[in-house]
Parts: sequence; C-alpha cells; structure tokens
Amino acid sequence: MKDKTFLMIPGPTPVPESVMLEIAKHPIGHRSSEFSSVLEEVYANLKYVFQTKNDVFMYTASGTGAMCAALENLINPGDKVLCLVIGNFGNRWAKIAQSRGADVEKIEVEPGEVISPEVLKDRLAKDVNKEIKIVTLTHSETSTGAANDVKTLCSIIREHGALSVVDGVTSVCAMPCKPDEWGIDVLVSGSQKGFMIPPGLAFLTANERAWKVYEQCKFPSFYSDWGAYKKSTQANSTPFTPAVNLIVGLNTALKMIKEEGIDEVNARHKKHAMALRAAIRALNLKLLVDDDNHASYAITSILPPDGVSVPDIRKVLKQDYDIVVANGQNQLKDKIFRMGTLGFVCDRDLIASVGALEATLIKLGHEFTPGIGVSTLIAELKK
Repeated sequence: MKDKTFLMIPGPTPVPESVMLEIAKHPIGHRSSEFSSVLEEVYANLKYVFQTKNDVFMYTASGTGAMCAALENLINPGDKVLCLVIGNFGNRWAKIAQSRGADVEKIEVEPGEVISPEVLKDRLAKDVNKEIKIVTLTHSETSTGAANDVKTLCSIIREHGALSVVDGVTSVCAMPCKPDEWGIDVLVSGSQKGFMIPPGLAFLTANERAWKVYEQCKFPSFYSDWGAYKKSTQANSTPFTPAVNLIVGLNTALKMIKEEGIDEVNARHKKHAMALRAAIRALNLKLLVDDDNHASYAITSILPPDGVSVPDIRKVLKQDYDIVVANGQNQLKDKIFRMGTLGFVCDRDLIASVGALEATLIKLGHEFTPGIGVSTLIAELKK
C-alpha cells in the first residue's frame, strides 16, 4: 500500500501531522520580528527539554554537525582527548578529534557493551599530570542499542578535571539526561530523533567550564563558533540563515513535549523500549544488549533467528507491511536489525510493528507460539 510507510528506525523518526503542517507553510523572513518571536519560544523550550539554565544553540546541520561544533571550538592541536567508544558513534568522536589534530586515545568495548566506571576511573587516576583535556562519550549508542551510565561517568570525569563532551543525539527527549545536575560540560543532540521533526537541526549546550576552554581555542570553527551563536541566541536571532521552516515546526514539537512533560516523555520511551524487549524475548529472539539496565530507550538491536537473514526480515517487513526497520552498521551489518521506539511513537505503533514482525517470522520459518509477542507487549504496556 502506497503512502503508508512507517519508520521504526533510530532516525529519521515519525513526525506529527501538526508539525508537518507548520513546516509546509510559506517561509517567513529569518530577520523578521515574527521569526524572532518564534525563536524566543524555541530557545526557552530548548532549555526546558535539555534541563539546563545555559543557552542551547541551534545549527542547521545533522547531529554530526553538533559533534563537530563541540570539538572544533575546544581542541587545539596536540590536546589529549580520551574517547569512550561503545559503537560507531563513539568512534565518530575520535575521528572528529583527530581531524583537529588532537592526540586521541580510546577505551573501546565490544558491540552491545558499555563503559565500566571502574575502568574509566582507573585510566584517569593514571593521568597524574592531568594531560587528558577532554573525554568524549555516547549516552545512547544508536549502532548497538547500548546506553552508558552518563551520570556516573561524568562525575568521574569531573573529579579528574577534564571536560565531558556527550553525544545525546538519541537520548535527549528519550532518556533522563540532565547536564546541569549530572555535570555534563557539553551536550549535543539532533532534530530527527526525539524532537519529532525531520533532519536538519542540531543542538548544543555548554556550561561555564566548557566556555573557559573555548576561550583558549586558537582556531575555533567559523560556522559553528560558540561566541557568534551565544550573541545571536541571546538576541533571539541566528548568526547565519537558519532552516526557518524546520524551526517553526520545532516550535510546535517542543510545545507538545512540554505539554506532555519531559519526565513523562522519558517514562513513555522507557515503557515502550522495555515492552518491546519483553516481546522480542517472547518470540525466542536474542537481544544484542541483554541487560535491561544497559539498554537504550531509543533503539533495540535484535539478532535474527538461526536460518533467517536480516535482509530477508527487513525485506518482508517493508514489502508486506510497509514497516521499515534498520540494519546493523559496519561490523554488525546483516548481523542485527534495529527497531526504534523514538519520538512520535505510540502503543498502537508498537502493537502493529510487533504483529508485523510475528507475521514476517512465521513467513520466514521461525518457530514460536503465534501471538505471544503481541500479547506479551500488551501486558507490558498495561503495567
């Protein structure tokens, strides 16, 4: 059936119709008082969503653009950067740091695992001369579905004295993430995830500790320079031409999030993720991240059953039910498939998706009790 595709991937995520209607309107001038009023609301609501008193900058970019905006305004050539890697996007921090001439060291774990606080504490304790300037880490690792204990890790980093720079691209608006309370120095995110709008906007917030390091940056980025964005943000403006229609749509999406409540939004994501994980186990399938305490609320990575391939699962789901799930990335390609529970997803969407997955697995010859996945899901959703 045409025009009925449903995305159950880590991004882009489904967009509310009210948001799409706002985006579809004729653009307004980005230097007009009308747009300035929109920006005033957006900037205030971004602080609410990020749970910070600090400014939140908007870049016309993907989440990777915000990652670049973070490190390109902090790093000088030769700076020591420690990258905590639990998947593809943790490695992206390392690549960006290397591109700025940093001396990069990695603590890397196997796909599906998370960073041990003890391992981090031991490594930083050995840095007696405080050479490590920045520690990068991922909150919700989209490539595996694992989630670091950012609160604990950032407290360890703060005790050492380095800056913590956190990828919250799929955690902000999906999982508790409190930069002011947890001591996160720099936090970034992206629009096509929990914010419920299409790709094209990226967000960054930084605290006073990070600003002091920024002031020592010899070659800050021109386009994403923090100083330019701070000046414009405080004037309810932007330093360059922004994605006007996306910001107008974001304004509506943020009002929806605020009306529901950020704590309630996070709780909804947790409920959906844990219900999906229970349903998957009921279907005799294995999860890449076995421990629920280490699982992302945004994305769940699933191993295919013996004798059934990931490409076949994805193909049948798309052709027969118009539901799109994601393949694995890099070394996990064709080894896992990933189902998103991120953004504008409701109970109905999960029930339909698990039902479609059941029908797909039956068609492909996997044995389980028909209906067990859906019934398990519904029972979990009622809790």
